[in-house]
Amino acid sequence: MALCVWAELDPRTNQECACISPASRTIFHQHKTEEAPLSRTSAPFSETRGQTRPKNTHPTPATHSHSCRLSGNSSEKVSHVSQSHLRADGEGVSLQHICTSAAVQNRFRFAQVTAETNFDRLVQEHPWLLTEKLVVKPDQLIKRRGKLGLVGVNLDLNGVRDWLKPRLQKETTIGKAKGILKNFLIEPFVPHKQEEEFYVCIYATREGDYVLFHHEGGVDVGDVDAKAKKLLIGVDEKISEESVKKTLLTHAAKDKQSDTICDLGGVDELANYGEYSGAPSEQQTYDYAKTILSLMTREKHKDGKVLIIGGSIANFTNVAATFKGIVRAIKDYQEPLKEHEVQIFVRRGGPNYQEGLRVMGEVGKTTGIPIHVFGTETHMTAIVGMALGHRPIPNLPPVAAHTANFLLNTSGASTTPASSRTASFSENQAKAVQAPAKQSKTGGPVAKATTLFSKQTKSIVWGMQTRAVQGMMDFDYVCSRSEPSVAAMVYPFTGDHKQKFYWGHKEILVPVYKNMSDAMKKHPDVDVLISFASLRSAFDSTMETMQYPQIHTIAIIAEGIPEAHTRKIIKAADEKGVTIIGPATVGGIKPGCFKIGNTGGMLDNILASKLYRPGSVAYVSRSGGMSNELNNIIARTTDGVFEGVAIGGDRYPGSVFTDHVLRYQDTPGVKMIVVLGEIGGTEEYKICKAIKDGRITKPVVCWCIGTCATMFASEVQFGHAGACANQASETAVEKNKALKEAGAFVPKSFDELGEIIKSVYDDLVAKGVIVPAEEMPPPTVPMDYSWARELGLIRKPASFMTSICDERGQELIYAGMPITEVFKSEIGLGGTLGLLWFQRRLPRYACQFIEMCLMVTADHGPAVSGAHNTIVCARAGKDLISSLTSGLLTIGDRFGGALDAAAKQFSKAFDSGMLPMEFVNKMKKDGKLIMGIGHRVKSINNPDMRVQILKDFVKQHFPSSQLLDYALDVEKITTSKKPNLILNVDGFIGVAFVDLLRTCGGFTRDEADEFVEIGALNGIFVLGRSMGFIGHYLDQKRLKQGLYRHPWDDISYVLPEHMSM
Repeated sequence: MALCVWAELDPRTNQECACISPASRTIFHQHKTEEAPLSRTSAPFSETRGQTRPKNTHPTPATHSHSCRLSGNSSEKVSHVSQSHLRADGEGVSLQHICTSAAVQNRFRFAQVTAETNFDRLVQEHPWLLTEKLVVKPDQLIKRRGKLGLVGVNLDLNGVRDWLKPRLQKETTIGKAKGILKNFLIEPFVPHKQEEEFYVCIYATREGDYVLFHHEGGVDVGDVDAKAKKLLIGVDEKISEESVKKTLLTHAAKDKQSDTICDLGGVDELANYGEYSGAPSEQQTYDYAKTILSLMTREKHKDGKVLIIGGSIANFTNVAATFKGIVRAIKDYQEPLKEHEVQIFVRRGGPNYQEGLRVMGEVGKTTGIPIHVFGTETHMTAIVGMALGHRPIPNLPPVAAHTANFLLNTSGASTTPASSRTASFSENQAKAVQAPAKQSKTGGPVAKATTLFSKQTKSIVWGMQTRAVQGMMDFDYVCSRSEPSVAAMVYPFTGDHKQKFYWGHKEILVPVYKNMSDAMKKHPDVDVLISFASLRSAFDSTMETMQYPQIHTIAIIAEGIPEAHTRKIIKAADEKGVTIIGPATVGGIKPGCFKIGNTGGMLDNILASKLYRPGSVAYVSRSGGMSNELNNIIARTTDGVFEGVAIGGDRYPGSVFTDHVLRYQDTPGVKMIVVLGEIGGTEEYKICKAIKDGRITKPVVCWCIGTCATMFASEVQFGHAGACANQASETAVEKNKALKEAGAFVPKSFDELGEIIKSVYDDLVAKGVIVPAEEMPPPTVPMDYSWARELGLIRKPASFMTSICDERGQELIYAGMPITEVFKSEIGLGGTLGLLWFQRRLPRYACQFIEMCLMVTADHGPAVSGAHNTIVCARAGKDLISSLTSGLLTIGDRFGGALDAAAKQFSKAFDSGMLPMEFVNKMKKDGKLIMGIGHRVKSINNPDMRVQILKDFVKQHFPSSQLLDYALDVEKITTSKKPNLILNVDGFIGVAFVDLLRTCGGFTRDEADEFVEIGALNGIFVLGRSMGFIGHYLDQKRLKQGLYRHPWDDISYVLPEHMSM
């Protein structure tokens, strides 16, 4: 049975692996471009730049690992990898900036070869290829190429081409990995002795940069981590020649679903792992799902296939909305899915997840595809065991109809176990005293506070994150806080003002300041700052915040902050005694007291996980999304959470696991501790040491995510920047082993985490360490109107209705046609007007006719009333809109507005069977003008070429022109009486448009007549002539014409009649 795993994420939390692993990412990249079929074994070599790392190197975005022979290029170098470049790019940059004085600098040359390379042109660009001996090797981040026979040494150019023939664009197997060799590197061959080689590596850590040096290099360098001399250069310190000589020159990835598949013995069946995050739109999830389903249905498997759609509990993503795209894709692929015997397992939680699961279950019933759906009542990786047949598929009772069920206060709340906390949220509590940070007497670093949050904690939020602030206030209200935890907001892009929020049923105002200093000065009781600043401004705003001694905790939400900046923040925070949570985090929560931003999700999840009152279990994790999952697991297996912190997924989090674990150890209300670590880094070993040394005595349940990484054929970089093992000790397997040996409670897999937590908790209850307490219901919080409507709880008549345009989705839609399709179809302006005015996609000739009408009506000189008015307004100094409006206001039956009237008059006469002569005589008898007949300048002897151009087009392209022919017969009669009584351009367009609407096949007779009746045809003249009016306005401004005054000699001054007589 082949497995395809799909993880769904929540924005900013990266709860289910923020990125695909390098191996899996390459598979997915190939699938999207359809370059390779789905592999059931393992990933191909990385083709995307900088997505794998060789072991024994320690690269970061800020620094590069560089292992080189300074004597020159030879067979195989140990390793050089930049995260965003190929080897050739990295070596060029490194040698330019690191080895600027070395002789080899001037000899560093390389040529890149792909299947498209023209060798004649390559030789012209690199003449040295013909004169020197060469080295050739693949440049696809493959390590140990020399040992694998993938390096050609001491060759001429012909030898290089011969060496490439059996390798370029050929599939190659390295270990278990298969892939196509596409990129190669040619370099000059520099003969040298083995003793001339040495090893250099530079890598970054939390405390500074390490320089590794070993006097021996080459392909057999071995375990350089153990051999090499190390020199630490602290943050903001400079490297010195003396320290180098003295120290060095003494000789000359977080995936839970994949983890569980591997833990249950299904690693060989794992075909692909992918994820999406960032609140994707329906179209994005649809395209993503189509790609996955297309891959699954290309080749059959004898045992069928399984698609696992797994995700933890979203913080604020509307689960039902994100599932819409998946449902569409399943419907599109329902026949291939049934043919390939695909089963689908879904587990998801978060806002409106019940509706999302219901829709997913319904599509299974209607299509006949086995779809098993589970919510937060099921452990997030339990579906893996079900899919692999290791556990039965339960028949679950129907889930709640919608999220709002959590918001309805019921008196029948069950009694749940509670810890020996001194008081629940509903009991009178003594005001908690914040542990202040104390200044070191020696002038060293300031001690950090043990208690970060209390029920009296006040915060400032940096950034206009109104949704997050409202969520914090709803949490405060349900926790029965006396006043909101958000005292103010800082937003430097507007002036000082007030922002409206809800406090329960009431509306309150929160001050917003432009400057941080003003906010701090006016709110001296604030001690926490929550920063939603972007990655570009987070560093400056955080450093500014630490200038104020009142702040002892800062949460930095942004991800992508340069690591060099993060390390400077950490150094400053340590000196000032400030606790940093983040970067790249959702924050943290202290039930009954305080929550950071979007932590804990929306209010329904707060209530479901009982986060409105303290429990006995404190946790710390890297992932924000997984912290929400821990809230759920702990609420279901214990009396609940005392405090939880997500330290963030970056390589250098502002605070580390031990910072918080030791705080929990020293906090009386915490009875047990849960740590959710991951692959990469060594922080978990500090917990091991603290347990062994007796510093930590409370029970610790710990699990490190990423155990599947050791089972992949190549190194794996999981979603978090720090989730990559650069050496064996950093793997999840080794860390879990060490934690268990130290005395922590470590489950066999993430799937059993809840069971271990429950076992430890039950033991503490049995020993009397935790005493169960009665559960008290929280106060209700009103639901926002927008969310209630999203859930389908209310309805309200709309103030407006529209049927021509919809801007709410991923792209703009004109009358049901996406804007991308509008451009792809090349319907032009006429076709766009057809969609917006007539709600139809008109035939090509109709679109062309509309554009011709706009062209011929665009202008008729400055003398006509509309242009004249526009010019006068422009010269009076009025703006464009005012001038255009003054011109448009002159349009009517006498000027330009005759299209509708002409269409109505001629249509009525024609439809009634009236002969042209009868029509002319009747209009004369009634004393009415025939609209569209007559012109002040043009005549039968001086025809209007605009009319002639349109007439030729209509006769050539329209299927029928009965009304036009009728109007032309009328023209023969009127011009026989007076030459200028011709069918003018207004009349022509009016009658021709009626023919178009009636005969193009897109409208019924009633629809065509309705468009004439409601004034659509006059719109053609208005739109066309607006172009001319704007032209006249711009022309007057460009010519810098002054105020217009009409000349006296063009005005006839007369006295009133009674006076002249």
